[in-house]
Amino acid sequence: MQVTIDRAGRIVVPKPVRSELGLTAGTSLQIEVVEDRIELYAPRSQPNVIDGPYGPVIAPTGSPISADSARAALEAIRERR
Repeated sequence: MQVTIDRAGRIVVPKPVRSELGLTAGTSLQIEVVEDRIELYAPRSQPNVIDGPYGPVIAPTGSPISADSARAALEAIRERR
């Protein structure tokens, strides 16, 4: 895809790219110059570490999954072994 830089130095990230990457208004992006190109990327969020009863644990993020989804994921992993 080709984009154009406006007078203020801004570019618009095309809607299909925003949708594919889950970018919304206000999303912070990192920009780097790598050799002769510009790379933009959304930094991965850091895991949420909390104190558990036996020491630090990584707290789950996102919405909970159903028991059926968990079983299906476990079965898929077992089948690959």
